[in-house]
Amino acid sequence: MTLKQLIKLENKATEIWVISPSLHYDLDNKDFTEMVSVNLGEKTKYRYIVPATREISSNLKKYQKKYNLTNEEVDNNFLLIQASDFLPFVTESAIYNPGSDCIACCAPAMENSNDVIKYNKETSREMAKNFKAIWKKYKRRNP
Repeated sequence: MTLKQLIKLENKATEIWVISPSLHYDLDNKDFTEMVSVNLGEKTKYRYIVPATREISSNLKKYQKKYNLTNEEVDNNFLLIQASDFLPFVTESAIYNPGSDCIACCAPAMENSNDVIKYNKETSREMAKNFKAIWKKYKRRNP
């Protein structure tokens, strides 16, 4: 799958769950930032799991300003979890339409590459299940 195909997938999704070590695509990739802006305006539901790092703290402020979100919206859309040593090696993952025709993909977290991996349905559903479990563990409600 290419980055352009991923953008088309995200553009059609009504709900998107993202696991990101840096928020690179949502802040630094022009194609994605334009799409996220439009999607948020169209009430596409975004949920993010991100590490509790200084970089993320700074990037959350940029994200909030860029997309004109309230503190409550940021609190509802983001789950910060404890950072660990393996985090710099994690790819950015997204789960599209987790409640229905679930598709999960991943891409390099900090580069503008056209390489995207699309997981099969079983792996996609398992990733969605794990995302939901982690979200509920910390937020104590469904994403």
